[in-house]
Amino acid sequence: MKNTKKLVLSALFLAIGLILPFITMQIPAVGKMLCPMHIPVLLCGFIVGWPYGLLVGFITPLLRSVLFGMPMLVPNAVCMAFELAAYGFVAGILSQKMRKDMKSLYIALVAAMLVGRVVWGLVSAIVYTLMGAGFTWKLFFMGGFVNAIPGILIQLILIPLLVNRLYAAGVTGAACEGER
Repeated sequence: MKNTKKLVLSALFLAIGLILPFITMQIPAVGKMLCPMHIPVLLCGFIVGWPYGLLVGFITPLLRSVLFGMPMLVPNAVCMAFELAAYGFVAGILSQKMRKDMKSLYIALVAAMLVGRVVWGLVSAIVYTLMGAGFTWKLFFMGGFVNAIPGILIQLILIPLLVNRLYAAGVTGAACEGER
């Protein structure tokens, strides 16, 4: 039963990751600032665990690119796949190892966001080099941090509140692993 719950929740987060960007689709620059695919992936990592968070994170941008043409498969969706996989992985690992309180949630969230952005930068450098284009520190800093400030703020506010409420409701951890 626990695997069924995890699969259903993961499918739900994948669906949210596919649908949420439609809110910002009309203005791509806004979508890049708000990072709508990041939220369900981070939630998946916290709620379902690292293997599912990693997989949902990797699949979401690639599947969205194939189904809807956005983000562009190369380089955007490919780079995002590794970034979001890192988000789901780190959020899941740290939430599993840490206490279920707000301080720990923030530590895990910030760590996941930083690791994900570093992974995005490394993969972007490789992909852009293979494409014959350059990827500079300025592009990394602007794309990973400055342009994403609104999305980062939304994630820092929304995700700990949601995850904390879900912890309190018993939706995470024990709910996915069976009763303790």
